[in-house]
Amino acid sequence: MEITRRPHTLQRVLQHINSVTQLKAGLVILCLLLVMAVFAPLIATHGPQELTDDLTVPPGSGHWLGTDGLGRDVFSMIVYGARTSLVIGVTAALISGVIGTVLGGIAGFYRGRTDTLLTELNNVFLMMPTFFLILIVIAFFGSSMLNVMIVIGLTSWVGNARLMRAQAMSLRERTFVLSSFAVGESRTRILFRHIMPNGIFPIIANTTMNISAAILTESSLSFLGLGDPNIVSWGQIVYNGRSYLTNGWWISTFSGLMIVITVLAFYLLGDGLNKVLSPKLRDHN
Repeated sequence: MEITRRPHTLQRVLQHINSVTQLKAGLVILCLLLVMAVFAPLIATHGPQELTDDLTVPPGSGHWLGTDGLGRDVFSMIVYGARTSLVIGVTAALISGVIGTVLGGIAGFYRGRTDTLLTELNNVFLMMPTFFLILIVIAFFGSSMLNVMIVIGLTSWVGNARLMRAQAMSLRERTFVLSSFAVGESRTRILFRHIMPNGIFPIIANTTMNISAAILTESSLSFLGLGDPNIVSWGQIVYNGRSYLTNGWWISTFSGLMIVITVLAFYLLGDGLNKVLSPKLRDHN
């Protein structure tokens, strides 16, 4: 039996990319950020932790965005910090996306006690103050980059689970799924072969927006001094510049602007993907 499938996600994006302004803007900003992160050694004028004799020097020809209180070049730290923010944001969002998709798909597809159990688990995480939970976990297990990515991912899957559960409950009654039952396909195969691939579109858009939330969370942890001290991140730069706001405003300002721009880029990208992958929203755009 041949089952009619929706167009692949990439095909949908390419078909409608020119008609969705948010998607184009988000992609342009994201491409610039990726170039900066990948080619950081070529773009940066100094090492990210290189100390110079120029302490708290304002932006100028020698140091484009000035230096911090230890003589480190702010521009170079921001360039290398892009790597940290993007890696943490994308990895944490992928973890939350996979967990949410699997749990939500199982709950909506199998229903009954399985659905009740997973829904209650979902409600428990909804009631928890997520950021304080992250603080507790980081305090116990350390603030390494790996720990930060994992704990953010493990505490941000609820939204994806709710979306996937609704998708699975709807798709379960579709003709192509009922036909799969009729020809004897196993429940596991139907779930992972038909339900999840056809219900993944809103998850993709939501996961893209979750990257912004993960970057903000990591920046908040670094600003509180709970980030990984062995890496350069934008939140850490803002944290280090808090003592120089009167005579070194550029230290925190430029790194803070990069956080805002990056979060905005992923929000625009997520909003654009939501319109592209959701026909009803696209038709009203």
